[in-house]
Amino acid sequence: MAPEHFELLEEARRSLPDGFKVELSGDTITMMVSPSGIHQHNLLVVRRQFDAHTPAGLLPSENTDLISPNVGKSRNPDLTYLPDDALATTDNQVPAELAAIAVELVSPSNPENDWVGKVRDYPLMGIPLYLLVDAREKTVTLFSRPDGARYHRREDIAFGETMRVPEPFGFELVTGDLLPC
Repeated sequence: MAPEHFELLEEARRSLPDGFKVELSGDTITMMVSPSGIHQHNLLVVRRQFDAHTPAGLLPSENTDLISPNVGKSRNPDLTYLPDDALATTDNQVPAELAAIAVELVSPSNPENDWVGKVRDYPLMGIPLYLLVDAREKTVTLFSRPDGARYHRREDIAFGETMRVPEPFGFELVTGDLLPC
C-alpha cells in the first residue's frame, strides 16, 4: 500500500464521526454510514448460526479492518472469523489472509461496493470464503475457491432456502428468518 494512501486512510478514520467506517481499494476510499435495523437483524441471524458452528481457535469479529498492503487493500467486512491470536492486539487492523470468511450484508445505498469491489478484492486479499446477503434481492450468495485473482465457485439461493457452508464451519445456513428490505 502506498504510504500516502495509508496516511489518507488513517486521516479519514480519525475525522469521521461515530457510526461511520472507511475502506480502501486501490485509489478509492469508501465511507459508509451505520447500518439499518434490518441490516443488524440479518447480521445477527447469520452470526448466530456461524457462532454455533465455529471451530475452536476462531473468533467472530464485526467491523475489523482486514488489510493487504501488498495489494493495496483495506476492507472492513460486517463479520469475519479470525484466529484467536489475531485479535490479541491493540491494533485496529488484521492481515486479511488470516480471515476464514468475510460476511457482507449489501448496502442499499452502495451495492456495487459489495457486489463488484469486494468480489474483486477479497480473493486478491486471500480470503477463502465470501458470503453476501442481499436483502434487496432476497438472496444469499457464497463465493469460494479463490486462486489469488478471483473466486471460482459461486452459489446463489433465495431467502427461505438453505446453503451448505464449507469447512472450517461445515453447516447448513438457514435463511428463513432473514428480512427483505
